[in-house]
Amino acid sequence: MNQQKISALQLFYVIIGFEVGNKFIFGGGAPAKQDAWITILLGMLFGLILMLIYVKLSDYYPGDTLIQMIPKIIGKYLAYPIILYYLCYFTFLAATACRDFSDLIYTTILTETPMPIISVSFMVLMIYCLRGGVETFARMGEAVFPIYIFSLIVIWILLLTVEDFNMTNLAPILGNGVEPVLKEVFPYAITFPFGETVLITMFFPMLNKKQHAKKVGMAVILIGGILLIINSMINIAVLGPEIYSKQSYPLMSSTRMVSIADFLERFDVLVILMMVAGVFFKVGGWMYGVSVGITQLFNLKDNRSTLLAIGTIIIPLSFLYSANYVEAREFGIEFMHPYLHIPLQIIIPILLLCIAYIRRKFNPENSSM
Repeated sequence: MNQQKISALQLFYVIIGFEVGNKFIFGGGAPAKQDAWITILLGMLFGLILMLIYVKLSDYYPGDTLIQMIPKIIGKYLAYPIILYYLCYFTFLAATACRDFSDLIYTTILTETPMPIISVSFMVLMIYCLRGGVETFARMGEAVFPIYIFSLIVIWILLLTVEDFNMTNLAPILGNGVEPVLKEVFPYAITFPFGETVLITMFFPMLNKKQHAKKVGMAVILIGGILLIINSMINIAVLGPEIYSKQSYPLMSSTRMVSIADFLERFDVLVILMMVAGVFFKVGGWMYGVSVGITQLFNLKDNRSTLLAIGTIIIPLSFLYSANYVEAREFGIEFMHPYLHIPLQIIIPILLLCIAYIRRKFNPENSSM
């Protein structure tokens, strides 16, 4: 497979867009109420540790994606089930992100349009972009991410004008004790969104300057975490901790409260714009990871031929795994976190790093075979 190259800045745009993509819309840390921002802060700190693990694995195998590293670390026969595990994981998360997008668009602006039409239309555009390769995806990231951040900053400024905005809603800090915060941090705040950056291991080999991998990875976690913390604090200040904890889309609810001179209203269209941009990064990142992984697993010439097949799997899967938003959340809590997120984001990468370290220390000649 011929590898295209991207710059460190392009990788930063793609992965930070992927990391915070739809997280801004969903908020986070709701059970912790006014301490939701603390759960994000602690999740970010653990996310930095996970990123160091991903970067170190890449240092040991600088020209390999995660899919290529695994056989070299544990042998090809043990590697196949784990590789398939990761590929199914990437595919499934692409489907969940696509479903989140369809749900939001259907319930807000296209209420008369069938959700499958929304999903299929988006997927056609996604496949068209990804068939251009990682360079095209990265250039789209350069164009889309500034729009995403601009929309977010405009929303924040507008929220400061809301009559109910009150920073005292953030007090008392740890008023409900430490337990609700810790329960939310592990696994939820760590795995979503910081642990999902395990996908960066599929992009590291495409960096034109490999020495910048660590800087990009750490910057993604730090800047993404800070943006999410600010967003959470502003939403709590507008809605209050009780309402914030019960909202599916807190940023949308906050933005609907904006009214300037009883004339300028309905700024929630900016939130829709952010969701479209965020899902572009989210679905695009997962789909790229799957297509590259399949290409490398079966030694195909390029990944373009796999994208159409992946898209045709993602669309029906996005509607099969849950009937509605409530079922999707329950499914995430009961299945995704214990059986997908924790093993694939935390446990397996740590075990791979330990084995790679031992192989490198005691058998340096064959450590990269």
